[in-house]
Formats: sequence, structure tokens, C-alpha cells
Amino acid sequence: MKIAIIGAAGLRTPIILQSILARQDQLQLHDLSLMDIDDDHLELIRGLTRLVEKSSERKFELTYTTDAESALKNADFVITTFRVGGIESRAIDERIPLQYGILGQETTGPGGFAMGMRSIPVILDYVQQMNELCPDAWLVNFANPAGMLTEAVIRHTGWKRVVGICDAPESMRLVIAAFLGINPENIHLDYFGLNHLGWIRRILHQSHDYLGDILDLGKSTRKLPGLPFDIELILDLQLIPNEYLFYYYHSKQAVENILSAGVSRGEQIAILNTRLFSDLRQKFDLGDFDGMLSAYHSYIHQRGDTYMFAETGKSHDLSMIDPNILKSLEVEGYAGVALNLIEALIGGKSTVQYLNIANRGAILGMDELDVVEIPALVSHDNIQPLAVGTIPDYCFGLIKQVKSYEHLAIEAAHENSYQKALLALTIHPLVGDFYKAKLILNDYIKQHASFFPKLN
Repeated sequence: MKIAIIGAAGLRTPIILQSILARQDQLQLHDLSLMDIDDDHLELIRGLTRLVEKSSERKFELTYTTDAESALKNADFVITTFRVGGIESRAIDERIPLQYGILGQETTGPGGFAMGMRSIPVILDYVQQMNELCPDAWLVNFANPAGMLTEAVIRHTGWKRVVGICDAPESMRLVIAAFLGINPENIHLDYFGLNHLGWIRRILHQSHDYLGDILDLGKSTRKLPGLPFDIELILDLQLIPNEYLFYYYHSKQAVENILSAGVSRGEQIAILNTRLFSDLRQKFDLGDFDGMLSAYHSYIHQRGDTYMFAETGKSHDLSMIDPNILKSLEVEGYAGVALNLIEALIGGKSTVQYLNIANRGAILGMDELDVVEIPALVSHDNIQPLAVGTIPDYCFGLIKQVKSYEHLAIEAAHENSYQKALLALTIHPLVGDFYKAKLILNDYIKQHASFFPKLN
């Protein structure tokens, strides 16, 4: 079997590659191709993954390339994890709306819109190449905004073997399992929504729903592990929201916190990345590969410690969770979700995962091709959405509004339509203003330059 990773110069790659090495037998892997258009950063990633490349345990061919054609040829699985414009574009995505008092965040609101506009044409181009080079491959999309890119592929290419993945729902399951002291394989989340816009309705273990127990604990302790919300909100919802809903339920607070911090998350990561890659280059040129790994692990630790700090004004409180569980979350993350998926699809143990897939009737009231984030049964060469049914109106209304925005944004990127791009931004619940939407869109066009579609 062959796996191609498109966008392999990203800083997740060393973790993904280490996980692949550990699972190579289960994956039946013979060929792994790491591709990126940034040859300088790809060289540094190769330095970071040198131990895997030189490992006597490695049984698969490992190649690093800037040529998409050679990477895609005869691939069985294509993992997309690219970022068009690099981290510098994320900083632009987030800073521009903040200038107009509107949330700037990587995947949510105008930031997610701008990233989608840049990324949709790229992923559609890769799918076109896949038609010629690996027509039977599964496309596993990491690239953000994951749900929107996955839907663009479904609606505009007809590619059936595509799935978007995000580690957030699975991380919620693992944290809840650790909190309850139950094997996570025995816990099922009744989870529904869109990517970065989802809720847990039930927490099922054997015949018991633990949601009420957790809410009662939150009521008595005034907090729940890893969640940035006011506990009263969670108790009112009688649901556990995905942490990204902080940007909807506390949007004004998020803007105030970021402006007070003086730096957006994208700007913060850009500084960390620039420093890291400079350090990696110096050490690589000196042949100091141990020093490269030390710098990389320090970076990962620092990045994790500052996650959502600027937006919420506080660190994630995970003091109630076993540190060993937290370490496993850091190590596996996206890699664990992707490799579990691939193992099941090639005929390993069937499993339930939380994926971005076409609705196909799972959530009542959503279109068949609307990509939603829901539980699905993954088995040999098949992904079957599990029924969700009717969901609360106060969730459904927000989902429908965001999905309408996504439809317009996808069409705008596909058709190069300024009108649809402007309307998409205008109707987004975090914008909701035509004139501000127009200012934001025009600034994106100007500052992103060649990375942004030429809109007519």
C-alpha cells in the first residue's frame, strides 16, 4: 500500500511519521511519499525525521519530493495537510477582521473564509491530478477548514472516497474517558454538528448516559476540564460544546481578549515558526540532528501551553486529567485519527469515528451532500454515517446559517465570484454586516495578493 502526504513540510509531519513507523505492519505499508512545494522546509522536516528514515525497523520505502505527480502516482491514500500562503497568510486572515472589531480566527468566521478561498482551488486541482494518477485512492483531508474543503470536493468533483478529519471530537472523547476512568474504546459520544461547530448530546457507556453526571460535577465544581465556557452556559444548553464554539458563544469577549493581548494566535505561531525554522536551519547545517529534535519538542510544548490563551484570556485547565493521557493526546492527535481510519478502511477492525462526511440523512433537515461532523462506522472500504436524527433548534439554526455561508464560500472560490464571496461573509453570524464584510473582503484580496482567487 502507498500513502502520499501532500503538504508534508508542516510541523505535524514528524509526529505523523513516528506513528506510521509504529503501525507500519497494521497499515500494510510499502511506500510513503512526503510531498511539499517548499523544498527548504521539506529538507528540514527530513532532518527532523532522520531517525525514522535510518531506522532498521522501517520496512517501507520513504521518499521526500516537491513533485506532486510522483507522490500521487499509484497512491492508495492521499492525506492533504497543506496551508496555502503559509503561516503568514493565517496571520493576515486573523488580523484584518480584528481591525473592524470582528473575530479573527484560523477556521472560524472571516479567517476560515479566507483560508477556504485560498485552499479550495488547490484541493480541487489535486483531485483532478488524482483522477489520472490514483483514481481509486481515498482522500483524507486534514487541510483547514476541513469540512468546507471536503464538501467542495464532493460537490464539484464527484469524488466519492473523501473524508475530512479533525482530532477535536476524538480528543473530547479521550478526555472524558480519562475523567471518568473508563476505557475510551467503550465510550460512545452522541456528537453532531459541523467541523469546529459541534456538541455532545449523550456520553454512553454500556447502558448509562454519563452526560448528567458530568454536568452535575460541573455544577458543583464550577468548571469542566479543558472547556473555556462559562459553566452556566453549559448547564443551560444541557450539551457539551466543542471548544471552538467559544468563538460564537463568547465572540465579543474573544475579540476583546485578542486585542488586549496585542497578538492573534496566527501572529503568535508565525513568530514561533520563524524562530524554530531558523534554529532548525542552523542546526541542520551543522549536522546537529539531536539539537533539531530538542528544538522541535520544545516548540511543540510551547505551542500546546499557549493554545487558545489569547482568545480566552486563560490557559486550558486540564489539572483534573491524568498527565499520561494528556501526553498520549499530544503524541497521537491527528495522526491517531488518520491512521485508525486507514487501518479500518483497509480491512482492520471496524470502528466508530467522528468524521467530516456527507450527511446522507444522518441529521434530519440537512441536505444529503452537506458535509457534517458526526459519528460514522468505518469498515473495509466503507464509511457509513450513523443516524443523529433531530437536533435542538438552537443548534440546528446556527448550523444551517453557517452551512449556508459555506455553500456560498465554496461557490465563490469555485466560480471566482466576488458577489458570492461578499454575500458569504455578510451572512456569516460572526460578521452580519454588509459594509464590514466588503472592507474585510477587499483587504483580503489586496493583502493575500496571488494566494487569493482572482474574483470577478
